Amino acid sequence: MKSKMSITILLSAIMLAVALIMLFPFMLMVVTSFKTMGEIQSPTFSFIPHKWMFQNYVLAMSKGDWLRYFYNSFVVTVITVVASLVLNSMAGYAFARLRFPGRDILFFSVLVGIMVPSQVTMIPTFLMMKKFPIAGGNDIFGAGGIGLINSYAGLIFPFVAGSFGIFLCRQFFLTFPRALDEAAQIDGASTFRVFYQIYLPLSKPVLATLGIFKTTATWNDYMWPLIMTNSEQMRTVQLGLTMFRGETSVEWNLLMAATTLVVLPLMLLFLFAQKYFVQGIVTTGLKA
Repeated sequence: MKSKMSITILLSAIMLAVALIMLFPFMLMVVTSFKTMGEIQSPTFSFIPHKWMFQNYVLAMSKGDWLRYFYNSFVVTVITVVASLVLNSMAGYAFARLRFPGRDILFFSVLVGIMVPSQVTMIPTFLMMKKFPIAGGNDIFGAGGIGLINSYAGLIFPFVAGSFGIFLCRQFFLTFPRALDEAAQIDGASTFRVFYQIYLPLSKPVLATLGIFKTTATWNDYMWPLIMTNSEQMRTVQLGLTMFRGETSVEWNLLMAATTLVVLPLMLLFLFAQKYFVQGIVTTGLKA
């Protein structure tokens, strides 16, 4: 009994230490946001600010149109995540529960997409968005204009579906017994009705998991908005953070203040969805 208690205490201490190590960068970011530049650049390090500069947040938000940046990121993230959940869940259901010619070959092609780095597809995707027909002044052949550059559609379209999301949903739908489909077919339910009324309500864990992954990736994306946008009105929050970095110096206190506000929505999302997130991670690995 004592040995089990000792092991429990030891494991708890290890997990607490690991949690503190992982939280330290976040805590350092928050306390730095309340410091002065003189204190940050001081040769002696102090974790707790000598003077709490709450006005750093006001100064950070006064540099640039942050309401617009948050609005752009919110629109792009919400539409991308919703569309991704719909398309990936439907594709995952089809690969897991339906039988059709070429299913395994198509799914193998989807898996190949996971292995291809995003840097390889970035330039071809950009050219596709630029030459998108009948958009941004383009003709039917995709020439004459800028296509979907500097638009919400250009930021959203390439990421509404993905190989990882399809794979995750397929693995989750494989955990259900085949008898569930047979019972629905006996009752005369169509394929779409089975998916919509039976499987989708049971998919909260995997949808929450995929939603958190997709939200984090879209909200934190820097490279694609940098490539696709060229105006102040289309900047996202990640591009807005670059204004605190000059040619010779960085306003670390204001940068950390803005970064804290940018990270806050993701923290709140994870706190509200963590139960489904953990459940989704567990259930998607039960059956290969």
